[in-house]
Amino acid sequence: MSMFQVQRLGLVPYMETWDKQKEWVRKIDQGQAENQLLLLEHPHTFTLGRGFHQENLLFSKEYYEAQGIQVVEIDRGGDVTYHGPGQLVGYPIFHLGERGNDSHGYLRDLEEVIIRALKHFDIQGGRKAPYTGVWVGDVKIAAIGVKFNRGRQKRGYITNHGFALNVNTDLRYFNLIVPCGIQEYGVTSMKELLGREVDMEEVMEQIVKSTEEVFGWKAGQPV
Repeated sequence: MSMFQVQRLGLVPYMETWDKQKEWVRKIDQGQAENQLLLLEHPHTFTLGRGFHQENLLFSKEYYEAQGIQVVEIDRGGDVTYHGPGQLVGYPIFHLGERGNDSHGYLRDLEEVIIRALKHFDIQGGRKAPYTGVWVGDVKIAAIGVKFNRGRQKRGYITNHGFALNVNTDLRYFNLIVPCGIQEYGVTSMKELLGREVDMEEVMEQIVKSTEEVFGWKAGQPV
């Protein structure tokens, strides 16, 4: 059975973890590391993916930076999204060779991981075609945006970037952008749905458990 190592990193600046992801992609490609699942929170950040449209940033970068929000152009798929305290960000850095390098199936697997984790809290998450992510009715609770890196040493894709699950997120920050370029529908959080603060450690435990179930791999702690 394949393994993945779980790293709980706390609150980490965005650029720091982006650099970590690139390093883990290289190590996995060279056979120097197992698959990794990084679980963390970011300070207030807007990330602009490869599918970014300028009109979905409602204000200037200078305005955001004056509000203490970093704006970063990155290499994942998708449009603009928000990261901030109270949001659980997961970066699975997985080699997909043994899973057939199915990029579409990988996105559905990430959605399934989150759907199963939410079920533990009696939240009925689901999918909403044609969008990627996890929804509760007509509101989005988790965004997904990934990159598939072609291995140089290992054949197949190695993933990075990942998902952002709104746990205790301050949803007002989403009002400063058009999240993922979707105007018709809103966003929500576990806190908003349950009417209480949610324990982040418990959410992480459920994410790890459902990752084991969906991928059929065993979780371990970093060496």
